[in-house]
Amino acid sequence: MADGKHIATARKLRTTMTDAERRLWSRLRDRRLGGFKFRRQVPIAGFVADFACLDANLIVEVDGGQHVDEAESDLQRTRKLDELGFRVVRFWNDDVLIRTDDVLEAIRLALSGESASL
Repeated sequence: MADGKHIATARKLRTTMTDAERRLWSRLRDRRLGGFKFRRQVPIAGFVADFACLDANLIVEVDGGQHVDEAESDLQRTRKLDELGFRVVRFWNDDVLIRTDDVLEAIRLALSGESASL
């Protein structure tokens, strides 16, 4: 269950989305990707996931340059979410902005249980 701190953080993040997050959200919202319902900035297990399709137990993370320095913490976060039954796929901001269709195809594959890397 999400605590008040994570709910407040998620609300703030929804209003300060990056350009890449906004672009991806415009393609995921309203069941636009294969009829799957995605939520944005979702508190899960003490973290705030960028996007989540809870029906498919899929989390989509959009990473900026700061994640180069946070690789170990991202790995630990992914392991924890994996333990809870979630599949986590990550994309760099640049990939979302420049190769949006490729990112969406990778997400489609992840939703069907296939490999989802770029």
